[in-house]
Amino acid sequence: MAVTPSTMLELGTKAPDFKLTDAEGNTVALSDFSDAKALIVMFVCNHCPFVVHVKEALADIYRDYKDKGVAMVAINANDVANYPQDAPSKMGPFAKEAGWEFPYLYDETQEVAKAYRAACTPDIYVFDGDQRLVYRGQIDGSRPGNDVEVTGEHLRQALDDVLAGRDVSVEQVPSTGCNIKWKSGNEPDYY
Repeated sequence: MAVTPSTMLELGTKAPDFKLTDAEGNTVALSDFSDAKALIVMFVCNHCPFVVHVKEALADIYRDYKDKGVAMVAINANDVANYPQDAPSKMGPFAKEAGWEFPYLYDETQEVAKAYRAACTPDIYVFDGDQRLVYRGQIDGSRPGNDVEVTGEHLRQALDDVLAGRDVSVEQVPSTGCNIKWKSGNEPDYY
């Protein structure tokens, strides 16, 4: 399994706009989160062992923070022609099994992933109430097979800082995971 790091989009970047649909055809846009005190945008997929490793922790983080004004959205940008296990028809069952109560959207054109300079799954971004990037990186130090407990400590600290009106204090370590499965000829220039 190839391990790809996050590109670490520049802090302060305004959240790139998106308007995508979930597996049931519901449309979700960035503007739907304009009242959030913090917004987590993450690029994931169904089959990546790095995502599978943290999927329950992501559900727990959302449950712990949603009543504090934190919104979360997951986006799958993988090429489903070559990776059918990531097809929209399989996204709903994956999210349900993982306990995800937040939108899980499909980026068929991969343009949203490119706008965020997403590179891997999971690739995690935290935006403040003005939708400016304040954290990007790992949720914690756990990876499949490294025997480190999945706690979400880095992502939780970033959220705590944003909600308290502080600068994010946790070290911003790139997330690592499987590379996004780009459609042939659609690979981004930032690789």
